[in-house]
Amino acid sequence: MKKLDEGFNFGIKDGILHCPGVRKLGDDINFTVAVPDKKRCSLLLYQKGSEEVAASIPMGRSVRFGDIRSLAVEKLPTELYEYNYLIDGQVVTDPYAWGIAGREVWGASQKKEKILRGRLLFEDYDWDGDAPLHIPYEEIVAYSTHVRGFTKHPSSKVKAKGTFAGVMEKIPYLKELGINQLELMPVYEFDEVQKKQSAMPYLSDQTEEIRLNYWGYTYGFYFAPKASFSATGNPVREFKDLVRQLHRNGIEIILEFYFMKGTKARLILDCIQHWVLEYHIDGVHINRDQVPVEILAQEPLLSYTKIMTDHFQIDEIYKEKEKPSYRNLAEYNDGFMTAARRFLKGDEGQLLDFTARARRNPGKHAVINYMATHNGFTMMDLVSYDEKHNEANGENNHDGVDFNCSWNCGEEGPSRKKRVLQMRYRQLRNAFVLLFLSQGTPLVYGGDEMGNTQSGNNNVYCQDNELSWINWKLGKTGSFLPKYVKKLIAFRKAHPVFRQRKELQMADYLSCGYPDVSYHGKRAWYGDFEVPSRSVGILYAGDYVEADSDGKGQDAYFYVTYNMHWTPQEFALPSLSGKQMWYKSVDTSVEEDMGICPDGQEILLEEQRTITVPERSIVVLMGK
Repeated sequence: MKKLDEGFNFGIKDGILHCPGVRKLGDDINFTVAVPDKKRCSLLLYQKGSEEVAASIPMGRSVRFGDIRSLAVEKLPTELYEYNYLIDGQVVTDPYAWGIAGREVWGASQKKEKILRGRLLFEDYDWDGDAPLHIPYEEIVAYSTHVRGFTKHPSSKVKAKGTFAGVMEKIPYLKELGINQLELMPVYEFDEVQKKQSAMPYLSDQTEEIRLNYWGYTYGFYFAPKASFSATGNPVREFKDLVRQLHRNGIEIILEFYFMKGTKARLILDCIQHWVLEYHIDGVHINRDQVPVEILAQEPLLSYTKIMTDHFQIDEIYKEKEKPSYRNLAEYNDGFMTAARRFLKGDEGQLLDFTARARRNPGKHAVINYMATHNGFTMMDLVSYDEKHNEANGENNHDGVDFNCSWNCGEEGPSRKKRVLQMRYRQLRNAFVLLFLSQGTPLVYGGDEMGNTQSGNNNVYCQDNELSWINWKLGKTGSFLPKYVKKLIAFRKAHPVFRQRKELQMADYLSCGYPDVSYHGKRAWYGDFEVPSRSVGILYAGDYVEADSDGKGQDAYFYVTYNMHWTPQEFALPSLSGKQMWYKSVDTSVEEDMGICPDGQEILLEEQRTITVPERSIVVLMGK
């Protein structure tokens, strides 16, 4: 055993090899680190809050296996110390650190370069029986947002703006809306300030510049919750409080991780397991290009953890006839968004793609559907701008995607023209119906439910201001839209025909006289899928809804008539069995939130053979 110098009375002994990082083993604090190529390494200890090294402990004689070295410090008061490593003369902050000191203030590194230190966090936490919720994908309505942007705007009316605690204050809002899954953009410790030589040839100023990384899609300390997202100064406890409170309200939490090129596969697996075990998260959304997703998908510890990425090689995960007992994988890409936006806009030749996306719901993995996400126009901007307007980013409007599938409804940007505003809000109602009445798992981008705008900027990665923050005033000035979305979510939840457990086959495999889903047009049973067509009727047969856990099964028959043409279109009404008749449930041509009939107050159609649907409108009929 060896004593630390300079008055330290803590003993040092051989460590115990395990995954890299710091662990408390009895009275000992065990430090394990990977040191490649036989380089020299020392453990550096700092008094809490100080950048001055208080003790340097050589690890040359520590326990070693391969490139892994480990030592233990006896009875070290972790609440008083922070740590780093000195590897080959360079100070290195532990990539496995559970907390990072030196980034407690948002944007602090812009003012002064600080020496970051790993924090020694071994505080007990009372989870009070908490566990992940394991909500089936078909029952989920998801909501995606940025921790800071969600509540930073003055209109958010929360005490702890831009923090985990601020998100927690908004849980009643999410629950009332009907949300049961919250996805957060990166919450791990990343540097929001980037200093680098501009590599953008279209900029005249090629000097070193400071750019904000508001989103967090960069290298980070993936095991540590972001300190500047904490209102209390204890991001670990505050984030655990958030998770526990979400679960108590029936809301799952999904974290987005962006792993940079060169990130080790072992670190990625260790990281996700850490957040699942230490923070009880329900799932992760990860970038496939750097992540061994097929390995993650087959990891036993993660078999009930939701894993989302742009696609999976399913044949490498499951055998041909094998089906998971719990469907935890989900395909998360822009396929539905692109098809639905183009159909909404009225582009020709989109019916086949949209109808295929609207019924897609594979048995071995789920599909996440959305109309907007952080990368691109918000839904309000989707119906307000033909072109992106990213001038505020300082890149001469060259950044951001050019293909937005948008239509400004007659005037670019803000408008006071009644006909323009009426069309925009009709298109928003249409967009939400496209989303919520499709199979798969719907996801709302934070603020879209209240008409949030980014003034045509489709790439606010470097904006930390009212351009990127959700403006909660819009939920009041345009209060009908949140009410409309709330009603539509409730409508989806009330009718499982729109959220079935398996993919629809377009066949009458129950021999009930109707396929599970069928397509219609001016003639019943004959959908018009020719290139110029912009309208289709989709019939969902409620007989095919599987019984749920309480034995309740089946649903009504629903006929959804989509008309994205600029002229009214006539649809034939398929005949119903027995004495059932068609009733109107939803009509997006009706303004505000009055277009959704309360349960039991559907409107009987006078004509039961055909229906004329107004231009750019969707009408949902219920058979009863």
